[in-house]
Amino acid sequence: MNDLLSMMARHGYALTFALLFAEAIGLPFPAAIALVAAGAAAASHTLSGPGVLLAAMVALIIGDTAQFWLGRYSGWALLGFLCRLSMNPETCILRSAESFYKRGKATLLIAKFIPGINTMAAPLAGSMKMRFGQFLCLDLAGALLYSATYLLVGYLSRDFLAATLSGFHAAGRAMEIIIIAALVGYAIYRAAQFRRYKKYRIMPRVQVRELAARLASEGANRVQIVDVRSHGYYDIGAERIAGSIRIEPNNLEEEIKSLPKDKDIYLYCT
Repeated sequence: MNDLLSMMARHGYALTFALLFAEAIGLPFPAAIALVAAGAAAASHTLSGPGVLLAAMVALIIGDTAQFWLGRYSGWALLGFLCRLSMNPETCILRSAESFYKRGKATLLIAKFIPGINTMAAPLAGSMKMRFGQFLCLDLAGALLYSATYLLVGYLSRDFLAATLSGFHAAGRAMEIIIIAALVGYAIYRAAQFRRYKKYRIMPRVQVRELAARLASEGANRVQIVDVRSHGYYDIGAERIAGSIRIEPNNLEEEIKSLPKDKDIYLYCT
């Protein structure tokens, strides 16, 4: 943090733009911390508050717009790529889609405050065929709320940040050991979680002709096909495979109760 503050003093506007743009396109950079540091720099008159806010807004809008159009033309392939490093890619995508189900397009107003969803919101909106003008208005409001909030936190907490950094500096070696131990512990935790959920990263599949052959056989009455296409790719008038039923993938807790217990279930999505 101390290094980040000193860098803010020398390259504040460019650094703010770079870190916010990196976060907007899905890279794991400390954008919120950068905004807090920029707010503290604005409080000490090292940087201009409106200038930093403008740099942050431009970076977020450019990055989100690029993600929106990539999502529009690449569909959920981009979402899968962004989730690739998560412990469970399928859950990562569905968690983001679930926010749109529960809050609708207003998700864009708060998405940047929610880890994971902040990266997924713009391409998800694009993949769902949201009108670009509507997306831009909501994204602009969300970017303004996000940037202004963290800049204000940094502006109001300048003295607290300075005292905290002085405490870290005084603690010296002991603080470094504590931080390293915490990072090692977190790495071990992530590795354990990755191992735990590894089996869910591979989805068992069946070839179309194999399923068609089974449907044509005498065992067809023991097969149930389920349409689980997600929002943006399914509507009430959409065609489905003959004999299939529809369940909502973001309401599985309730929907799964209606599935037959005495049949082999085959799912198909987008």
